[in-house]
Amino acid sequence: MHEATVVDGMLSILTATAAEHGIDRIAVVRLKIGRLRGLDSRQIRGAFEIFAQGTIAEGARLDIDEVPAQAHCHACGTVWELPDYRFECPSCGGNDADVAKGRELYIESFDGGRADEADAEAPARPPSTRA
Repeated sequence: MHEATVVDGMLSILTATAAEHGIDRIAVVRLKIGRLRGLDSRQIRGAFEIFAQGTIAEGARLDIDEVPAQAHCHACGTVWELPDYRFECPSCGGNDADVAKGRELYIESFDGGRADEADAEAPARPPSTRA
């Protein structure tokens, strides 16, 4: 299960980054996952729920932004979505293309704070962290 490895690494990053910012509870985690990563969002959510138990992220909401796969044609400059992973340009028929989007896998941001400040109005928000 590749998703478990991803979630384990993600929690390590969250824990370390939170400690650097004096955060001891995490309320929301925003994750970007490109379609070309081949990860199942349901399995990511399930693994996150299990792996977060007993950590500062226990009970945190996990927001996943699934990024569609896109390609960029070198011949004509067209950018198109790859619903079927075909790298043939729909404009010129060329196949000299690069992946423009769809490989993303990173923690975009997370909201957290100190447990003793549970009633604070605005949670602390550290800078974005890429995995």
